Amino acid sequence: MAMQKTADRPQTGTLLRQWRARRGKSQLDLSLDAGVSQRHISFIEVGRSVPSRQMLIDIATALDVPLRDRNTLLLAGGFAPIYPDGAWDAPEMRAITSALERMLRQHEPFPALVMDRYWNVLMTNQAAPRFFARFCDLSARPSPRNMLELMFDPAGIRPFIADFPAVAESLIQRVHRESVGRIVDDRTKALLATLLAFPDVEPASATADAQAASPVIPLSFVDKGRRLNYFSMITTVGTPQTVAAQELRIECMFPADEETEALHAALLDGGG
Repeated sequence: MAMQKTADRPQTGTLLRQWRARRGKSQLDLSLDAGVSQRHISFIEVGRSVPSRQMLIDIATALDVPLRDRNTLLLAGGFAPIYPDGAWDAPEMRAITSALERMLRQHEPFPALVMDRYWNVLMTNQAAPRFFARFCDLSARPSPRNMLELMFDPAGIRPFIADFPAVAESLIQRVHRESVGRIVDDRTKALLATLLAFPDVEPASATADAQAASPVIPLSFVDKGRRLNYFSMITTVGTPQTVAAQELRIECMFPADEETEALHAALLDGGG
């Protein structure tokens, strides 16, 4: 990675203030969490003090700054980034991708997908394309396919999603809730704009969901008049040390009831 010119880099103090505001922490809160005096944090924010690399790492950890943004913070402080930012399928990621492949296989016959932070599908088990191909021509969609765009597009899966307005609202809320580091970056904003540009899609409201009493919000599909109800579980890499590892997540779909489990098995066995 080429080092940015000093004049082009955001100032350390500016970034620190931004992250502290995002986390809703006072200088005192941050000083207690990071083990740095409040006065020192104040001096860093106004540019009167230059923090060491370790101090920046400690502050970033206390603020739960995503690894990608920790690199930016280090760069602003005049230090080289320390968190590798290679491709998700780079050789050094092989141990993780192998584990993901095992998880995908073990989830058969139900759909499971590995996605990046922008909901682009990177890996699937065999069940996922077999299931979604019942609703649209996946071969007409270039890879990597974006799962949200596929679900919001009237020419995609959307016509087969039951109660789509409620599903769309819950998915938009998920984009905000599950964004890495709880930060909606520019690419996530662009994705949200794309979704909201589809017809009859409204921004997510702040009102309580009508299904809040349920332990999960089901995602239901209609196949030849038959309703299949699923819910998802999300897995992420624990204690990631690379940007790619932190931004990967695996989503596994489970039947929400016994009727769906039986019908799903019949459909994938060619009985539907």
